[in-house]
Amino acid sequence: MSREYVNNHYVPQWYQKRFIPHGQIDNELFYRNLKPTPFIDPQGVSRPSRAVKKQGTRLCFKEDDLYARWFNGVKYNDIEQIFFGNIDNYGRKAVDFFAKYDHQNPNWDDNMFRDFMLYVSTQKLRTPKGLGWLAEQVGSDDKNTVLRHMMQLRQLYGSIWTECVWQIANADQSDTKFIVSDHPVTVYNRFLGPRNRQCRGFNDPDITLHASHTLFPLSLDEVLILTNLSWVRNPYQSGVGRRPNPNPLRPAIFKYLDIQTHRCLSEQEVREINFIIKSRAFQYIAAGKEEWLYPEKFVSKSDWNKYGNGLLLMPDPRGVSYQSETIIGFKDNTYDAFDEYGRKPWEQGYSGHNKSVGDDFATFQRFKGDFAYLFGPKRRGRAASFSGDLDNEEDDAKYHNSHLKCASKKYQRKMKSKIIKP
Repeated sequence: MSREYVNNHYVPQWYQKRFIPHGQIDNELFYRNLKPTPFIDPQGVSRPSRAVKKQGTRLCFKEDDLYARWFNGVKYNDIEQIFFGNIDNYGRKAVDFFAKYDHQNPNWDDNMFRDFMLYVSTQKLRTPKGLGWLAEQVGSDDKNTVLRHMMQLRQLYGSIWTECVWQIANADQSDTKFIVSDHPVTVYNRFLGPRNRQCRGFNDPDITLHASHTLFPLSLDEVLILTNLSWVRNPYQSGVGRRPNPNPLRPAIFKYLDIQTHRCLSEQEVREINFIIKSRAFQYIAAGKEEWLYPEKFVSKSDWNKYGNGLLLMPDPRGVSYQSETIIGFKDNTYDAFDEYGRKPWEQGYSGHNKSVGDDFATFQRFKGDFAYLFGPKRRGRAASFSGDLDNEEDDAKYHNSHLKCASKKYQRKMKSKIIKP
C-alpha cells in the first residue's frame, strides 16, 4: 500500500500553523495531552508523564494508519483519500478566505464557500473523535458500505450550518489567543455540559438543537461561530428542542451579506471559548503559548451555562433580519422558493404562505430589547445591507430606545437608567 496517506495528520499542518504567533521563529506549538498515561521508571516506580511538550506541527495531531484503528484493522486507501487529498488543498484557501473576510472589501467567491463547507464537514469526521462516532454509525467492515456512509455523512452538516447566523469574531484586543484541539469543529450547547450523556465519549451535542452553536477557530485571532436562527429568534424556548426542518440532507441558501463581523472579544471571552474547545477535545490541544493551554485557571466548568451571561456565542440580534421567504428566478422564467428554514412551498410548515409575522416575531423583538439593555447601543457584530453597506457601529438614541421598549419586564423595571435622551 502507498505510504502517501498512511501518516495521517487528522488536523493538517497548514491549519496548525495558523495558531503559531506572528514572528515566532521556531514554528512550534505547545502540545498538551489531556490524558497523559504514567510510565514505569528503571526502578519500577510509576511516574506521571509530561503533559505538555513543545514540538513542530509534523508531530502534532497525527496518527499512523488512522483508519485501521476504527475499522477493524482494514486499511482502505480509498477512505483515506476521501478524507485527505484535495480537500486540504481547497480547504486551506477557503479557511484563509473566511479568516480575512470583510464586508467592506468582500470579493465574494461562491467556490470558496463550497470548498469551506466541504472541508469543515470533513474535518469534523476525520479526527479520532469523529471517526469513533462514524464507526458507531456505520457498524460494518464492508468497504463499500463504509464508503457509502462516509460520502453521505460528509454532507451531514452543510444545510444546517448554511442556514445558521454566521459570526466571525476576533481576539485582536486580547493577549490570550485561540487554541486548537484534536477536534477543531466544536459544538457547544449551554444546556448540555461536558458530563451530559449526549456529550460523553465520541458524542457532541446535536447541531439541530436550538441552542447548539458550532465553533471553528480560523486562526490565532479569528473564530467562526454558527448559531441556529431559531435560537436567535427565540432564546427563551427550550435549548434542547429541535430547530424547524432539522433534515440535513437537502439544499439550502446562504446569504453572505448576513455574516456578522467586527466583533472584538475580551480576554475573558477568549478564555471561555478556549475552555469550551478544551472541554470538547478528545485528548490533545495545542497553542502558541503554554499559558493559553490552561483556560481552566480563569474559567469554571460550573459556569458552563452562564458564559457571557449565557450569551457568549450569540450574534447581535439587531443585525439579523426577520425574513420568511426567498424566491429565486431563473433565465428560463422558472423560479424556486425557500423559507428561512429551507422548507419548500409544498412542505408542511412553510412560512412563506403567511402574510403576517410568525409566532417568534415577538420573542425576536424582545431579545433585541434585552440585548440592547445588556450591551448598550453599540453593535456587537455588524452585517451588511443589500447595497453592501455595513450596519451602523452604534445605534442612535431613538433607535436604541425603540429596542429597549421591547425588552423583558425584568429589564423594563430598570429602563429609566438605560434610556438615552435624544
